[in-house]
Amino acid sequence: MFGFNDMWKFFFSFFLVMPLVTILHQMGHMFFARLFGGEVNMHIGSGKVLTKIGHLHIRRLYFYDGWCEYIALAKKGSRWQLILVYLGGSIFNLTSILLLNGLILMRELDPGIFLYQFVYFSFYFIFFSLFPIWHGENPSDGMAVWNLIRKKPFKNNPTM
Repeated sequence: MFGFNDMWKFFFSFFLVMPLVTILHQMGHMFFARLFGGEVNMHIGSGKVLTKIGHLHIRRLYFYDGWCEYIALAKKGSRWQLILVYLGGSIFNLTSILLLNGLILMRELDPGIFLYQFVYFSFYFIFFSLFPIWHGENPSDGMAVWNLIRKKPFKNNPTM
């Protein structure tokens, strides 16, 4: 049962762990986009921009949502390169889960609330980003990949 003593876990999880998982996820998209010659702005949170650090935009509600703004992706990029860009966030999340669990199994890290919450939210991100749905005008990563596999163009694909 959720009690008053659990409030610190709530604040810790939603105001520290979730934004870190969001940044890691968006870094995966940014990594693959840049690997293939793209230019990307990463947005963490919602609302007005609080600060910009290079291509990183931190918004007022930094703990809520995140996305990559693909300014340009290589025009000669193959479909498989675009698929890797869209899967990049989930690839980074899954890699972090495997790495952390491996370090725990090797007794290099002690399991604790931070790692538990980090892995929990990483699975959350993987599931909901790969779930093939439309978010208003934008597809989830899974829907974008599904459309690329089917060779079906969509409005917000920067190269189609």
